[in-house]
Amino acid sequence: MKTVVVNGANGYVASNFIANLLKTGFKVVALVRPTHKFTPEERMKSILTDVTEGEPIDTSNLSVYAYSLLEKDFSMEEKILKTIFNTNVDYFHFAASLKYDEKSVDEIFSTNVEGVRNSIDVFLKYASKKSRFFYIGTAYSCGRFSGLFEEKFYENKDISAFRNYYEQSKRFAENIVKKHILQSSLNGYIIRLSQVVGNHQTGVTKTDYGIFDFAKRVYNLAYRYPGEVVRVHVDPHSTQNLIPIDTVTAHLNKVVHEKEVPAIMNFVSKNSIKNEHIIEILNQLTPINLIPEHVIERKEMSSIERLMSVGMSFTESYAETSLSFDTQQRDKFVGNQETGPSGYSVARMLEYFIGTLSEKRKKQESVAA
Repeated sequence: MKTVVVNGANGYVASNFIANLLKTGFKVVALVRPTHKFTPEERMKSILTDVTEGEPIDTSNLSVYAYSLLEKDFSMEEKILKTIFNTNVDYFHFAASLKYDEKSVDEIFSTNVEGVRNSIDVFLKYASKKSRFFYIGTAYSCGRFSGLFEEKFYENKDISAFRNYYEQSKRFAENIVKKHILQSSLNGYIIRLSQVVGNHQTGVTKTDYGIFDFAKRVYNLAYRYPGEVVRVHVDPHSTQNLIPIDTVTAHLNKVVHEKEVPAIMNFVSKNSIKNEHIIEILNQLTPINLIPEHVIERKEMSSIERLMSVGMSFTESYAETSLSFDTQQRDKFVGNQETGPSGYSVARMLEYFIGTLSEKRKKQESVAA
């Protein structure tokens, strides 16, 4: 039975991946950051219950350990690390800061760059030569790239080449992996994800990232100002590259099963979803009329439009993208299949997500009453 080690294990993609691994008979070691309120095991069991919608899952092959990403040996006992790495393992580095703004730049680079460096140090110190290190990156490390973003390494660039510091930090991290592949014989691989969304078969969506963060803002605004017409700074003809969580976990599960894996793969959708389609769905699901406009002068915004704009700096930076990603290596590995959600499945995901927000609000109002 192969052992799969996962850090950042309680994140959205990582926890779904772990649930999939446990269902298919793998032994999983989850490295989870402790909190004051909950132990790492409590956090891991809670997130697994959430992502499986309460479906019973056998956790007898799951071991959970507290770790500190930036500390020597993750602040873990040497004997524990030797036990974890006593066989050939697949190690997946998911841990990341999703912050993006300039005021958080130190935290972003500490977690996303130095964290990867330390993770590799621990791996090289304790793992066997045949063990594999998988870095989970982002397809948006392409930055402000025009053309086809290939499945290869790209040089580090100044921040002006990226939309935000998150993208830049993930590019830098990739090149740390590359350096250790060349200089330390690291058995390393890069897997880049585009925007991970819900389950394209069931519609179940447990993330509030990307288009769902936007949907949450729309829902809250619609609750306060039902019936309003609101212009939003979004290019209706630009697109979002969305990949369903069940597709991602299926691809990652295949990675674990196979002995030969491409050095870099872009796990992205072949067909992106237009912004105007997402806006149309939200207009159907909420009592508000959104009008996407490519250019809106702030001085011409209404008070409600300004409210909508507040906090949208991250969303807006991706509201005018129509990116192209190479998937030749990915296609050879998983097959030349459509990997993205249809417009219908995106609608189901947004309906599920909005429904969850509505239920939470009802419970809050009930408690307040």
